[in-house]
Amino acid sequence: MKFAVVVFPGSNCDLDLLWAIKDISGAEAEYVRHDATSLAGFDGVLLPGGFSYGDYLRCGAIARFSNIMKEVVRFANEGKPVFGTCNGFQVLTEAGLLPGVLKRNESLHFVCKTTPITVVNNQTKFTSEYEDQQVLQLPIAHGEGNYYCDETTLKELEENNQIVFKYVENVNGSLENIAGITNKAGNVLGMMPHPERAMEALLGSEDGKKFFASILKNFGKVTV
Repeated sequence: MKFAVVVFPGSNCDLDLLWAIKDISGAEAEYVRHDATSLAGFDGVLLPGGFSYGDYLRCGAIARFSNIMKEVVRFANEGKPVFGTCNGFQVLTEAGLLPGVLKRNESLHFVCKTTPITVVNNQTKFTSEYEDQQVLQLPIAHGEGNYYCDETTLKELEENNQIVFKYVENVNGSLENIAGITNKAGNVLGMMPHPERAMEALLGSEDGKKFFASILKNFGKVTV
C-alpha cells in the first residue's frame, strides 16, 4: 500500500507518521501538501498532529478548507482508509468525516505524557491485531482533546460500535473517556493519542506497531 501523509501549515507530526508507516511498517509513503488537488496513486491517507494553520478559530477548522481535503473526503466516501491523530482527528471532525467535536481540555492546560488507553473494539480494520480490552501505553500531546457529542450521537456511536479507544484515566474531560472513534463504515478513524510515537521500546512503547499492522493487513491493495 502507498500512503499519503498530508502536510498542513503548522503540522509537526508528519515526520513521525511517515517514519511509522514507511520505515517501521514497511509500506510506501510520501508527503502530500495541503494545496495539492489529487491523491491519485495512493491507497491510504494519514493526517498528522500539530497545529494546522496555527489552530486559529477552532483546531482543524481552517485545515478542512484546504484543497487536499476535497480529495480526502472523496477517499473516505470510496471506503479507503483515512486516519487522523491528534490535530488530524480534529480536522476529521471539522470536515464532517467523523461525528462530534474536540473542545479545550477540562483542565484548560496542555497535556503531554504517556497514558494508558484501552482497546474497547478490536473488531475494526485499524485494531484487529490487538486483543479485546488490551491496554496500550500511548503518548498524548494536546490542549483541545476533550471529545464531545450530543446524546443522540453518543447513542449511535455506542450502538454501531464506533468507539474504539478509551482513556483508562480521563486526562482531558472527554465524554465517556472516549479517545478514538470510527465512522459508521469503519474506514475512517480519528484518535487523540499518537500510535506513531509508540513504535520502538527505546522510545518508551511499541504499542503502536499493531495499529499500523492492522491497517496494512485489513485494507490491502486498493488502487485509486
